Amino acid sequence: MLRLSLLFAITALPALAAPPSGVKLAELSAQLYATGMQAEDAVLLIAAAKLRKQITFRGAGEAPLEWEAMLTQAEALAAGDDALLGMIADVKAEGVKGVASGPKYQIGTLASGGIDSFPGMGFAAGDYAEIYVEAKVDTDLNLRVLDSAGQVVCADTNPSPIAYCGWTPAAAGDVVVQVENAGPQDTGYALITN
Repeated sequence: MLRLSLLFAITALPALAAPPSGVKLAELSAQLYATGMQAEDAVLLIAAAKLRKQITFRGAGEAPLEWEAMLTQAEALAAGDDALLGMIADVKAEGVKGVASGPKYQIGTLASGGIDSFPGMGFAAGDYAEIYVEAKVDTDLNLRVLDSAGQVVCADTNPSPIAYCGWTPAAAGDVVVQVENAGPQDTGYALITN
């Protein structure tokens, strides 16, 4: 029953009045993928790939958890199940949906102990701002958002390959976003803003 409900919710996404932001799509697809891998459930992996396919990353390197790799894992789990293999083929054949202008999708690489800074990111006053980063490998990414005075506006330093910050800026202005690889190995990563 859960699988059917999830599939209905995923397939209904394009019909929503306000589609979820790229940040939410990335976060949800990563969670679905992790749950699908843990449960060895091809349906969850297909749903994760369908969501991830809606995000177009820019920059050097490969995006973590690319939709094609998710479908490859789903195919392995769906071997012999024509219905699931048909769903996988449908996701592969779908065109990439457009994303509203404004969000940033950046791909980069970080050495162990390295920090990338993104100065000059502007967010509107009173509108909820979101930043999401995701590593390609299981490492510890940290995320910090600093205002023009260098004060921390938001931070996520939990030991995880995923970090998220959300806040409502009191005033319009630029912030500096810092992504830190606190893990023991180099990694590729994706940064997404709303």
